[in-house]
Amino acid sequence: MHFELPEASVHSLKEFAKHYLMIVLSILTALSLEAWIEHAHHERAAAEASARIEAEIHQNAVEIKQARDHDRDRMLSLGKLRDNLLNDLKAHASATIIDQHLHSIIGGELYLDGRWPTLRHEAWDVAVANQSAGWIDAERLRHYSSVYAEQNTKSAIVANEMTALLSESRMADTMIDIQAGDYQPRELLHITNQMVGLLSEEVNALEYLDREIDVSLPGKAAGPEVVALAADRSASQSR
Repeated sequence: MHFELPEASVHSLKEFAKHYLMIVLSILTALSLEAWIEHAHHERAAAEASARIEAEIHQNAVEIKQARDHDRDRMLSLGKLRDNLLNDLKAHASATIIDQHLHSIIGGELYLDGRWPTLRHEAWDVAVANQSAGWIDAERLRHYSSVYAEQNTKSAIVANEMTALLSESRMADTMIDIQAGDYQPRELLHITNQMVGLLSEEVNALEYLDREIDVSLPGKAAGPEVVALAADRSASQSR
């Protein structure tokens, strides 16, 4: 910052004080203006970052609800198959009866089709990287951080549960056996129970995330453009 002193000669203490005061006021004015500009820049950056983060969270919320509803329906369907198999085995039903029940529920084709949404976090990562997150209101920032942290945690838990609960090789073998019309009902019961267990974990995790977003961002329903974008992404993933 550069200031030029007045060229006029100073003939008295009063004149010196006047020029000195002008210099001080100029410096203070310049500093205040610079601080105001910086503050305005921070406010604008924080507002833009918040808008992007909330749009991203709301988009995730839409996909969370869609995946939760789909997985719950699939869990109920497979749960019905599991319960029928269990009852048939307890009743010592014939292979023909068991096969009839199987086809009446799933049409002879067993599949998991669990859906875990792609939970985006790019807007949050950018806000942290360019430091605009530090200019967001502390309480609002805490809510954002909580949502993204829960997304990461639940995704990791579901991934671990999938490894612990589901044997993909056994599931693939059982599917082939069903298609060939030569399967073991007890083995099918075990596989189906694994599928139901995994879907139950996914549904519980998605319901928790849905509640977390509602608590963290109350009264902020996703706009139609976010819903449309999430629907397009979901359709493209299912193809």
